[in-house]
Amino acid sequence: MFVSVDGTAAFVADGGQDFDAAKPSVVFVHGAGMDHTVWGQQTRYMAHHGFNVLAVDLPGHGKTPGDPLPTIEDMADWLNRFIDAAGAAPAIVVGHSMGTLVALEAAARKPDAARALVLCGSSAQMGVHPVLVQAAEENRILAPELMSAWGHGPKAHRGGNIASGVWLIGGAVRLLERARPGVIASELKTCAAYKGAVAAAERITVPVMIISGRHDKMTPVKAAAPLAAVLSDVRTHIIEDAGHMMMLEAQQETRRVLFEFSRTVTAVD
Repeated sequence: MFVSVDGTAAFVADGGQDFDAAKPSVVFVHGAGMDHTVWGQQTRYMAHHGFNVLAVDLPGHGKTPGDPLPTIEDMADWLNRFIDAAGAAPAIVVGHSMGTLVALEAAARKPDAARALVLCGSSAQMGVHPVLVQAAEENRILAPELMSAWGHGPKAHRGGNIASGVWLIGGAVRLLERARPGVIASELKTCAAYKGAVAAAERITVPVMIISGRHDKMTPVKAAAPLAAVLSDVRTHIIEDAGHMMMLEAQQETRRVLFEFSRTVTAVD
């Protein structure tokens, strides 16, 4: 479905269920250069177990037109306008990588828009390797290859997908290849430039779940510690067999943690 935000139709995957205002909503926010498809294993389950699901494509991604927004703050403001336009507030906001920064900043800026946050692969400061930035600026295939190689743990490099015949790393490369020219480079630099994660976390009072992959090389487990230290109501979960792309590498465990946490902050049985 599509939701109009600032006069532009933002694409939303709903998990196969129509929106029901009586149900709590879960909003999924993808990472740099990605789109709603990274959440496929989680969205369908949540939609069929008591929740509205809104996995949005940010501007300039997937099926949402326009240019990518230049700062995390701009993305956060856009996300809050999206939540309002969709009638989803207060939502459980689930972010991955760059999406965790957007979720934090959005919740800090507009507390009544979120009832809880789930941060998958987060960091107080997202540094980006200069080799990766250069490859992305040159629109070389090396950028998706590096992001996919560094973003998956050892199990995914050996196969490890519960769906027989599906190659996780190859699929991630293809997903990133679909990004519009310049988007990956722009958003990698946007993540590196953002310094407000800890300050945002200090202002957040809703429950927060931080999910980390034990083998995450892009946002290591310890990188989220400064966030956990200042969040007023935080829980953490480490997925032992996953890297940065835990929602794809460990689909069932990510889904279970997300669902159980979401039940604790809503009235869903």
